[in-house]
Amino acid sequence: MLCGIDEAGRGPLAGPVCAAAVILGDNFKRDILGDSKKLSGGARERARQVICGGALAWAVGWADHMEIDAINILQASLLAMKRAFEQMLRNYPALPLGEISAIVDGLYVPDISAPCTAMVKADSKIHEVMAASILAKTSRDRLMDEMAELYPQYGYEKHKGYPTKAHREIIQKLGPSPIQRLSFRVK
Repeated sequence: MLCGIDEAGRGPLAGPVCAAAVILGDNFKRDILGDSKKLSGGARERARQVICGGALAWAVGWADHMEIDAINILQASLLAMKRAFEQMLRNYPALPLGEISAIVDGLYVPDISAPCTAMVKADSKIHEVMAASILAKTSRDRLMDEMAELYPQYGYEKHKGYPTKAHREIIQKLGPSPIQRLSFRVK
């Protein structure tokens, strides 16, 4: 069984990093998948529904802005990946752990209880990683939309915490929001 693992949210100035772990079954409709960065928001949401309804197993994991500041974004990303994988195992206790191997998008692998390989650009090559990337991105986007309701002056519904000109300007004007990554340079 192949588990794809990926994250979303390494580059923003605010909010958590989110990771997902996904195992697709043999009958999964893979043509709905693609590189999450190249899919439209609507296509990502449609793919999310198919993944959540049709994957053999899946879960998301998080590392919040305080963890990011405390341990750095790379370590927080790996922690979110580990949490996603472990949550998937808890959600699907019948999964045969000894038969699972994982592929992670990028250069580094999380400390998980399965053989794990890092692959650059796996999110555009491996369907399981594509699915994980889509779940991580849509989960984080949804959370940032919720944060926009709590902190409307920061415009999180528009930029999702990424360092746009408007986001940087509002931080300069109002100061950091309660979900700001304080270790990230704003200028």
